[in-house]
Amino acid sequence: MDKMLNIALPKGRLGEKVYAMFEAAGFECPSIKENNRKLIFENPEKGVRYFWVKPSDVAIYVERGAADLGVAGKDILLEYRPEVYELLDLNIGKCRMAVAAKSDFRDNPNRTLKVATKFTNIALNHYTSLGRDIDIIHLNGSIEIAPILGLSDVIVDIVETGTTLKENKLEVIDTIVPISARLIANKTGFKFKNEMIQAVMNGLAAQTEESK
Repeated sequence: MDKMLNIALPKGRLGEKVYAMFEAAGFECPSIKENNRKLIFENPEKGVRYFWVKPSDVAIYVERGAADLGVAGKDILLEYRPEVYELLDLNIGKCRMAVAAKSDFRDNPNRTLKVATKFTNIALNHYTSLGRDIDIIHLNGSIEIAPILGLSDVIVDIVETGTTLKENKLEVIDTIVPISARLIANKTGFKFKNEMIQAVMNGLAAQTEESK
């Protein structure tokens, strides 16, 4: 079995913050900061191998065992329900999953509510818990324009600052769940590389405590 700890990091600003936390926890890999197009970086001394992947793919790499650890948003974990262990809330990448609509929207419970979203399962679970009959319209981008063009009554999406909503004359009418970055582990890797994973967890947990 590979003795190195394989860690999937989400590409982009969040991934850079996450890597800084791993580095501060004592699991640095200097080559990751070099200006190149490489995607995989190793530090055999520390026993770690990092690789950059698309944020929405992190959970797949971890679930399938290509990575022992990874960092994924709570939105991905709720939407796709991967078979992984959720170990730690890293307290970064904070936003919320919310319902938004035009400011003059008034819900009529006697008719089916049209909901545009790329988070189909989250939206479905939310409205099922309310006993509300909905028609889900799955979109992959520019969800904000759906209510403006009359495609949907409301949208379910991630809201960080709310600026995009305001610019499109939409407002949050309900918060479904707070979202942040989570440390996740492959179930088999967690068993066989437990000691090292615990060391990583402890180093990261110390930083999340400080940031509270």
